[in-house]
Amino acid sequence: MQAAALRRHLLDQHHLSPASSSAISAFRSAAQPALAPQGFGGADGARYMSARAPAVKGAGHLVRKGTGGRSSVSGIVATVFGATGFLGRYVVQQLAKMGSQVLVPFRGCEDSHRHLKLMGDLGQIVPMKYNPRDVNSIKTAVAKSNVVINLIGREFETRNYGFEEVNHHMAEQLAMISKEHGGIVRFIQVSALGASASSPSRLLRAKAAGEESVLKEFPEATIMRPATLIGTEDRILNRWAMYAKNWGFLPLVGGGSTKIQPVYVVDVAAAIVNSLKDDGTSMGKTYELGGPDVYTVRDLVIIIHNCYAIINILNLYDKMIMLLAIATPRELLLNKVPFPLPTPSNFNLDQINALSVDNLVSENALTFADLEIKPHKLKGYPTEFLVSYRKGGPSFGSTVSRLIAAANLCDIFDLQLGVQDNVEGGDPQMGTDCGDGGKRKQRKRTISKVTISMGTN
Repeated sequence: MQAAALRRHLLDQHHLSPASSSAISAFRSAAQPALAPQGFGGADGARYMSARAPAVKGAGHLVRKGTGGRSSVSGIVATVFGATGFLGRYVVQQLAKMGSQVLVPFRGCEDSHRHLKLMGDLGQIVPMKYNPRDVNSIKTAVAKSNVVINLIGREFETRNYGFEEVNHHMAEQLAMISKEHGGIVRFIQVSALGASASSPSRLLRAKAAGEESVLKEFPEATIMRPATLIGTEDRILNRWAMYAKNWGFLPLVGGGSTKIQPVYVVDVAAAIVNSLKDDGTSMGKTYELGGPDVYTVRDLVIIIHNCYAIINILNLYDKMIMLLAIATPRELLLNKVPFPLPTPSNFNLDQINALSVDNLVSENALTFADLEIKPHKLKGYPTEFLVSYRKGGPSFGSTVSRLIAAANLCDIFDLQLGVQDNVEGGDPQMGTDCGDGGKRKQRKRTISKVTISMGTN
């Protein structure tokens, strides 16, 4: 306190040189609240200021320094709304591993974000309690950021949150606050593939209205429209597999003839981060992010069965009446009973409506290729998590795989013995075809030993 009083006394008595006095005057004038952005004026205006310039199309690269590792400084300070969801964890991971600071607004319990804190360096993942209906808490969440990413979405309605509020009005509010902030360089709105005002799905109609409102409030915003997301925590293959495991069959909307273009969640997260790295070319544009292959719903279920033996193909159930019987009562009673209804674990009425029409990437749309990303095919690692739903447990079928490996070794032994017979002067054809009876018996004993050892290991 005494040191501060002494500095003020020296300034008042003009004990500094003219050059120093002019520099301090310039600093004071630059810090006046009059320069605070609209909507954040007064004494608290500086609190909501950002070190970055306002969003200008083509303003240059956002990532300006750092070596690219998690301990570097990328220059990005991103507030990711919806970070505790399925896509959110992958977006946070992609941002954190390049040295960005990520602010994670959450409205749930204190444990809802703990898995995210390990993804970045010490202090780089900052959880913040907020209320999506409180404007001041939203302003606090974006106060120090230069990037805002909106991942908020809900595929079913509850008594407290409907499709319009979650997917439309919240997105509009975030875009408006980000524009008033003045220092938000990038705003990314994650919508959904198939969002249209004419869609049979209320969710997709709300998503389309949200896109329109965001672009109206923040014209430089980037819109991402991912297709059905596939991954370890997804809400489609996991639910289908669990339903099939518990009940022995799987209802299909419209007989499973609807065409979809599922995409690996990691590719979508990479697309969002790549849009932040460009020179501003992605600002104000809409990208449709679909996987490399098109499937019907029935084909997708059959592929899952063939790879992981989860469900009997003969038990696929094509009757729409059963799906409607499962989903309709909840929709009718949602706002008419004085108590909350159970969360739909598999099928809800809006999802049934969405799966009644094809959902594919438009012909002339901007895609992964425009963001320099090659999406993964929906085989192998992206769907490997489904082994946990095997009826015999995750290791069911491993003995078969060992036998297949043993059969491959048998071919190798055949080739080796054939070469040996040729060297010793025997008939190469006979050597390849197991040769005489003695060699055939010897080979059988060798192969049986290999098979037994692989089975016991």
